[in-house]
Amino acid sequence: MGTEELYPAERLVAAQRATAAAGLDALLLTPGSDLRYLTGYDAHEGERLTCLVLPAEGEPTLIVPVLERPGAEASPAPAAGVRIVDHADGTDPYPLVRAALPGAVAAVGLADRMWAEQVLALRAALPDAAQRLASEVLRELRIRKSPAEVAALAEAGAAIDAVHRRVGEWLRPGRTEVEVAADIAAAIRAAGHVSVDFVIVAAGPNGASPHHGTSDRPIQAGEPVVVDIGGTMPSGYRSDCTRTYVVGGPAPAEFVDYYAVLREAQHAAVAAVRPGVTAEAVDAVARDLITAAGYGDAFLHRTGHGIGLDTHEEPYVVAGNSRPLEAGMAFSVEPGIYLAGRHGARIEDIVVCTTDGGQRLNTTPTELIAL
Repeated sequence: MGTEELYPAERLVAAQRATAAAGLDALLLTPGSDLRYLTGYDAHEGERLTCLVLPAEGEPTLIVPVLERPGAEASPAPAAGVRIVDHADGTDPYPLVRAALPGAVAAVGLADRMWAEQVLALRAALPDAAQRLASEVLRELRIRKSPAEVAALAEAGAAIDAVHRRVGEWLRPGRTEVEVAADIAAAIRAAGHVSVDFVIVAAGPNGASPHHGTSDRPIQAGEPVVVDIGGTMPSGYRSDCTRTYVVGGPAPAEFVDYYAVLREAQHAAVAAVRPGVTAEAVDAVARDLITAAGYGDAFLHRTGHGIGLDTHEEPYVVAGNSRPLEAGMAFSVEPGIYLAGRHGARIEDIVVCTTDGGQRLNTTPTELIAL
C-alpha cells in the first residue's frame, strides 16, 4: 500500500476540525505516533525541537532541525500541505512555534508524551495559552482504523506469526532465555520488522511474571515457556503476539489443566467481539471463565489493549471501560494465568472488530505447543 493511502492528507483536515470542536486553537506535536499519524513523518526524537504546529484554522507547519530537513521533505508531510520550517543549531526554535500560530492563542493541545523540557519551553513561549492533552482530539481519530491501517496491522500480524512458527529452531532445554531471545530478535527483523519492540522469553517460574523479559537462567526440560514478541513494521504499525510452549518433556499436569481453561477463555473472548459489545464485557468473558475454574486471582492484568502506531493505545479491554466496540477498533485479546514460583501461561492475538464480529490477525494455533 502507498503512504498516501496509509497516511492520507484528509487526516490533517479532520484533526483541525476536531481541534476547533474541542475548544483548542492548535495542536503541538513532537516526535511520536501522533505526529506520524497525521503526517507520515517518522521523526527523530532528540533534544533538538521537532514540532508539528497544527492550528485549528490555517496552514500546518512542521518545525525541524536543519539537519533533519531532508528527511522531513522526503516524508508524506509536504504532499499533505504541511509547510516545513527549519532551525539551526544554537538558535531558539520556540519563537518559530509562536510565529506559526495565527492570532491569539488561548489553549493548545500537547503531545501526551512530550518531553517535560519542551512542555515548559512552550509554556514560556505561549504564556497565555492553557496546555491540554492532544489525545483529547486525536484519540477519537486514531481509535478506529481505516482499511489501510487494518491491512498494515494484518501484515504485521503475519510477520510475527512467521517468527512464532520458527521458535522450535531455538527454544530447547539448556539454552538460556537470553540466548533464545537473541535468535528471536534477529528473526523478527528478518520477517520484515524495522525494529524489535520487545522479546519476552519466560520459562518455568519466570513465566509467572507477565512482564518478565529474559534472564541468564537455563531452560529446563518440561518447563512451560511464555514467548511474547512484537516489533514495528516499515509502515509504522506494530505486531504483538504471545504463545506458550513446553520444551523437552511433558508439562506439569496442573499446568496442562489450567492451560485448557486459559485457551477456552481466550477463544470465548475473541468470539465475543462485535460492534456494540463493551470493552469491559469482552474482559468479563475471559475473566469469568478463568474465575469459575478457580484461577481468578492468577489473572493479573487486563484482557487487552489497543494497537496501531503504538503497541498500547485505545481502546483498553478492561473492567470499567464501558465504551462499546466499533468496526475498525483493533486490540489484543490476551488473558493469562500466573502461579507465582511455579509457572504461567498467556495466549495473545490481535483482533479487529468488523461490522459483524471480530477478525483475528494472528493465525498460528493456540494449543500448547510441545517442542
